[in-house]
Amino acid sequence: MVHATPIVFVVDDDVSVREALEALIRSEGFETETFASAEAFLARPRAFAPSCLVLDVTLPDLNGLDLQKRLADRSDMPIIFITGHGDVPMTVQAMKAGAVEFLTKPFGDEVLLSAIRQALERSHSSLDQEQELQLLRGRYAALSRREQDVMALVVVGRLNKQVGFELGISEITVKAHRGRVMRKMEAGSLADLINMAAKLRLAAVPQR
Repeated sequence: MVHATPIVFVVDDDVSVREALEALIRSEGFETETFASAEAFLARPRAFAPSCLVLDVTLPDLNGLDLQKRLADRSDMPIIFITGHGDVPMTVQAMKAGAVEFLTKPFGDEVLLSAIRQALERSHSSLDQEQELQLLRGRYAALSRREQDVMALVVVGRLNKQVGFELGISEITVKAHRGRVMRKMEAGSLADLINMAAKLRLAAVPQR
């Protein structure tokens, strides 16, 4: 899927570090924006583009690990931590919370750039999944209430006769609703429809 130009955000309270990282990241052809504090970064409107965050652990007021907690729901923006004095517990905490990498200064340029590439790939994937989910939600919302009822029963393995019995309609009517569900959801098979329902969390995928 097509996305806007990737952005690499940098949050570090040392101006010399920010400038050096900005120059390095731009030399690789990435867009970048730098911030001196977590608060300044949080004040920026959310970017709907592939992105990652290069984040210093030690920041004034709100530190890097606290900022990571604030961004816990932002799977589309992976975090790469940098620090001048990391320790094992700090590293474990950051990585358990989903950080891509935890780099201790000084680190090589390629080490950081490699982590950025990995983070942006993860961001692309997350945005693709979110876009797919939005499309599915739109298709599901276009179903009539009866079609939604039929879909809910079909994806948990009910036969047409059973669906008709539970909904109080004829088997022929069930088949008609089922056909419309398949077309509107753009499902090529029952397996496709089951996968869509699972992504929409409408029903658990039946155990085989």
